[in-house]
Amino acid sequence: MASIQEIASALRSIAVPEMKPRALRSAIKKRYPDATKKEIVRAALYAVTEAPSADGSVTADLHNFALAERISEENADEALRVSRGKKKKRSSGSRVSSPVH
Repeated sequence: MASIQEIASALRSIAVPEMKPRALRSAIKKRYPDATKKEIVRAALYAVTEAPSADGSVTADLHNFALAERISEENADEALRVSRGKKKKRSSGSRVSSPVH
């Protein structure tokens, strides 16, 4: 199994500006077939935080990739639920309209 540092180094060498996340993942999977999606995301975060490269655009792309993949991974098991909040109960006789300004 490859270490996070090895995968991070490969990410820095492979990543180019405007590279799609799917292409980046598949390129890493070719080099490290046993690497999980979670390890690739951690390596991308490591590449951004621990050993920044000289090319700022690649660093920004790696950062965006890591965040997007992390968010999709965290929400994979949950369905998005939107609550509308609790409705306030009003008594039937206390309807007072507020003046319009």
